[in-house]
Amino acid sequence: MTSTLPIHDPEEAVRLRAGLISLVVGIALLAIKYLAYLLTDSTAVLSDALESIINVVAAVFALGSLLFAGKPTDRDHPYGHGKIEYFSAVFEGGLIAFAAVVIVWYAIEDLIRGPAVRVAGFGVLLTFAAGVANAGLGWYLISVGRRATSLILVADGQHVLTDFWTSLGVVVGLVLVHVTGVVWLDPAVALALGANLAYTGFRLVRRAAGGLLDEEDTDLLTQLVAAFDGTRTPGIIRIHRLRAIRAGRFTHIDAHLIVPEYWTVEQAHETTDAFERRVIEACTIRGEIVFHTDPCRHALCPACDVPDCPIRRSPFVSRPPLTVDEARLTDESFWGPRGFPLRTSGPAAAAR
Repeated sequence: MTSTLPIHDPEEAVRLRAGLISLVVGIALLAIKYLAYLLTDSTAVLSDALESIINVVAAVFALGSLLFAGKPTDRDHPYGHGKIEYFSAVFEGGLIAFAAVVIVWYAIEDLIRGPAVRVAGFGVLLTFAAGVANAGLGWYLISVGRRATSLILVADGQHVLTDFWTSLGVVVGLVLVHVTGVVWLDPAVALALGANLAYTGFRLVRRAAGGLLDEEDTDLLTQLVAAFDGTRTPGIIRIHRLRAIRAGRFTHIDAHLIVPEYWTVEQAHETTDAFERRVIEACTIRGEIVFHTDPCRHALCPACDVPDCPIRRSPFVSRPPLTVDEARLTDESFWGPRGFPLRTSGPAAAAR
């Protein structure tokens, strides 16, 4: 039994507009930072400008990925095209790591040959202004990405936000050079910025790799379990074998529902369909839910609140709240070798 939200996505234009803004602002900030480098001849400022090149390339790739991810499902891609978002995040993480390597290379080279920094006030001011602009752009992209469920925008926003800290570090380094006269502080700051960029790139690649490998999303399962408990009606006795994967904005969910064994196929179908619709509305997800129905067993009578049950062997006691751990259990783990649910409390314990 399957329930699917409409394919039309009213937030598509919002995501594309955010991607376009990221590209245009990135190009403008690259020009400003390069001008700041020409004014200061600073390795740290150069590292900041190099990161902005990565920002522009990543923004181009992200915009293309948003266009591809927005395509509807088709015969060749039944789960949609959203997985491209993870590829985009891996690509961006790789670019960030590459920028980190280049920055560290220039910094070490500068330390060996001896840095020569011109602390031009206007160049420092340009670098700081570009950093503040990046902070605003980063928060904008992250907020839109979270609101519109777009990993591409969230990853791009996190990257741009790190650019703010890079610019801030550059400004602090130049100010320290001006105050102390110790010019090696400039490449030292660049080394620290390179290390921070490498860590940021690793985190992006790690998160995207988890999505590509369909790593379990505990937050999503917790949200689903809460929706199951909040919308469940008599007849949906217990839920187990819950699995969920994301393909960009598309979410595929499947689980096993235990229903009364004497229900007709039609009754089970209608009740389950109504339950599916309520869960989707409660979770506000885009995608589909596939429920498999299993017949009940007498061990669950204490947790079953179906009124006037003709096969009940013990009275209803209570319906324990569903937990993520229980919802993840397979059929074998849930029922156990003797046909009883393997739980130390709740319906199984009451039945024993």
